[in-house]
Amino acid sequence: MVNRCKVRTKYLLWACIGFLFLFAFLSPAKSFPHSPYYFINNNADSIPASWASKLIYKNASNALTLSNKPPLDLSIYSKDSLAFIVDYKAKDSTVLMVPQNQFYLHNEAEIKNPDADISANTIEFNKNTNIVKFYGNKDTSNAISGRPTILQNGSKSILDSGYYNIKSQKGILKNTYYNEGEIYVQAAIAKKIDSNSIFVKDARFTTCNLDPPHFDLHAFKMKMISGKLAVSGPAIPEFEGVPMPIVIPFGIYPLTRGRHSGLLPAVFQQDNIKGLGLTGLGYYKVINDYWDVTTRVDLYSYGGYTINVNPDYYKRYAYRGNLNVSYQFTKTLNSYGNVAQEYTKNKTIHIGWSHSMDSKAHPGESFSASVNAGSTLYNSLQTLNPYQSFNNQLNSSITFSKNWDNGKYNLSMQANHSQNSVNHSINIQFPTINFSTATINPFQKKELVGKPKWYENIGISYNGTFQNQLSFYDTAKNSIKSLLDTMQWGAQHQIPITLTLPAVGPLLFSPSVSYSENWISRKLISHWDSTLAKVDTTIEKGFFTARQMSFGIAMNTRIFGTMNFKHGNIRAIHHEIRPTISLNYTPNMASSYFKTLQVDTTGRKQRVSEYSYPGSVGGFSETTFGGINFGIDNILQMKVLNKKDTTGDPDKETKKVSLIDGLSINSGYNLVADSLNWSPVSFSLRSSLFNNKLNFNANMTLDQYETDAYGTRINKLLWSQGKLGRITNGTISMSTSFSSKKTDQKTDQQRVASDPDPNMPPDQQLQQLNYVRDHASDFVDFNIPWNIQASYAMGFSKVINPDYSGFHNVYNSSLNLNGDFSLSPKWKAGGSIYFDVIHHQVGMMTLFLTRDMHCWQMAINVSPIGRFKSFSIVLNPKSGILRDLRINRSRSFY
Repeated sequence: MVNRCKVRTKYLLWACIGFLFLFAFLSPAKSFPHSPYYFINNNADSIPASWASKLIYKNASNALTLSNKPPLDLSIYSKDSLAFIVDYKAKDSTVLMVPQNQFYLHNEAEIKNPDADISANTIEFNKNTNIVKFYGNKDTSNAISGRPTILQNGSKSILDSGYYNIKSQKGILKNTYYNEGEIYVQAAIAKKIDSNSIFVKDARFTTCNLDPPHFDLHAFKMKMISGKLAVSGPAIPEFEGVPMPIVIPFGIYPLTRGRHSGLLPAVFQQDNIKGLGLTGLGYYKVINDYWDVTTRVDLYSYGGYTINVNPDYYKRYAYRGNLNVSYQFTKTLNSYGNVAQEYTKNKTIHIGWSHSMDSKAHPGESFSASVNAGSTLYNSLQTLNPYQSFNNQLNSSITFSKNWDNGKYNLSMQANHSQNSVNHSINIQFPTINFSTATINPFQKKELVGKPKWYENIGISYNGTFQNQLSFYDTAKNSIKSLLDTMQWGAQHQIPITLTLPAVGPLLFSPSVSYSENWISRKLISHWDSTLAKVDTTIEKGFFTARQMSFGIAMNTRIFGTMNFKHGNIRAIHHEIRPTISLNYTPNMASSYFKTLQVDTTGRKQRVSEYSYPGSVGGFSETTFGGINFGIDNILQMKVLNKKDTTGDPDKETKKVSLIDGLSINSGYNLVADSLNWSPVSFSLRSSLFNNKLNFNANMTLDQYETDAYGTRINKLLWSQGKLGRITNGTISMSTSFSSKKTDQKTDQQRVASDPDPNMPPDQQLQQLNYVRDHASDFVDFNIPWNIQASYAMGFSKVINPDYSGFHNVYNSSLNLNGDFSLSPKWKAGGSIYFDVIHHQVGMMTLFLTRDMHCWQMAINVSPIGRFKSFSIVLNPKSGILRDLRINRSRSFY
């Protein structure tokens, strides 16, 4: 039975007397026993039927009544009454002792008020002292059931017994198990001095939710302020109940909920080229509801330091982003004895910015940024992060786009940056502006009536791009004038005209006309220097144009073939062929800016373009093409018996297996050329075998013509010698992954659903994935006993020599392996390796060993091979409150 009332002593007594009077008047045949208290059973069957129609309500004078008639005015509440409403219930009984002003609840008793919720086996309340007592029930085996539980201000306490003053908020709790957020405190005696503060004696502080915990800090005295912090005196760490010979002089543990400012503790680190380090020391500042800033400092004994400032901002349905600015001064020890100086000093800077705009904020507009820029040496000096130290390429992009009229007109503006730390080159493209229109049908009627005419399907569109670029080397002394001298701009305009014709049986025909024009700000003029006996170049600035047109008609179709089998595991083989044939004509409109150039001392000459300046939009080929382009793509699949099917469903009796996802061959023949008519043949193969366990991709280009001693094509087919051709470039890549079965029955969707923050935006997901990749040992999946990923890539190409003296071959081949396996349900080991097959050497290797200890985790990381060799041992709690309370040992070697 649940009752709600205002507990006021004076009128509680008057209400009881009035209750007895009315009950005696309505039921004269019944009487109450002579007893100093009244017993009220919670069983509804014991309530007299005559009460069922009566209402309990308050009139204007707040007096209580049991009648549906207006009650008597008994006067107002007394001044010593409680200022809040109390809900209470009990499974067994409630006992009210009027003369003593005492109230008892027995068996699964509960009291709820705005300040705290109390549940216990027995609860006693004395109105004279305003003290509530609560305790459990001890059986014959001394086991306690119905332990008191107190919920107050987001904290939870489970104890043996206690008492509590509901007015002064003071009380004593014995043998308390206290929980607030990730904090668990077990105390012999806890004394409440108000609604928020507790003094604890003989406390065990931990973030482990087991009983007994795996670890705790045994503090003799502690004060806890709910929702703010806990402060302890001297404490002794204990693991598995064994005290450690270490004394922590004091402890401050934050209990503030939500975002709050505070200090960030540091971690000790040892580096053989930077010295002893104190890393991660900083401060987290909450500016407002949308902004916060994290500032960290790394200090090293040799004199180096790093300053990181990381603002983060987020406004729901508007934008999200973060900025990271890092300044690094390194003073590294030179380990070689023949150097002139003992230390090498470098000043580097790095800027990272990620921003995304919610599509709902401004429909039709979007703004995004992904900036990764900085000094060339910054990444190479990250000694403990091999993935970052081996990253030689930095790229950035800032994009704004807008569309009008439901996407018919589109505008985008970009700023791009690329940087290579090997050759120290930096390229900045700003601005890059692109404007395009959707296909417009100028002859189409506004109101479609009947079957449209063929000319109504004629479509025209426009695509224009303007770009500006600066290129320089960060090792050179660049002035504003020299930077502006490298600036070059260009523009491209394309106007395609298309026509969609009705299908002729299984054939689709698509005519097209395209006009292109390029605007260029400079030309690269090449000439033969007889004095130096080499090709020299000069730059001519101005405004130059180049244009091109093309005409064509394409035909494509699809051909299907299926071979069925009545016996065996293979029931059918399905083959799909997708042929394409096009007739194209492209006139030579670029001959005016091509010339014949002597390229070596033998007098050999070569046609070169003046519009081939690197980085510009460039010119067009001087070749006139009027011929046929053709290609064919193949898809091969088969159906096999599904041995796992036991349903007898015909649709599930077989399963589809992909053999070839695509096998394409493309080439062409120029009908108007006087020589070198055949275009090189390109091959492409892609396949996913063994239920997508093995992914295979291959590309190759085959040239049918011979070359001279300098590698230049000559008009002599290799077919006449019985050869198909010569391979000019090709790549092969394979990747696979294997893993054992999962130890539990959860699906991947269930794992995603259990993520604590499934609404994380894409930019933060990318940052988290990058962090997981760089700290793989901290995020291993103990649910999968083992998994292996392997990939192999091989490439070959012919590249022209810088002096046009011929071609040279470039080869590359690499093998990547990574994986992990469980030594036991709590131990995991793994690593990754990059092997350069061409040079027969290991480029990078990382190994890790982790241990899951429920509320703690241990990670050992080793990089034994590479430019920077390092190892680290980290032991820290999983809890976010104590995560920085870590045991860290790390060293790196150059």
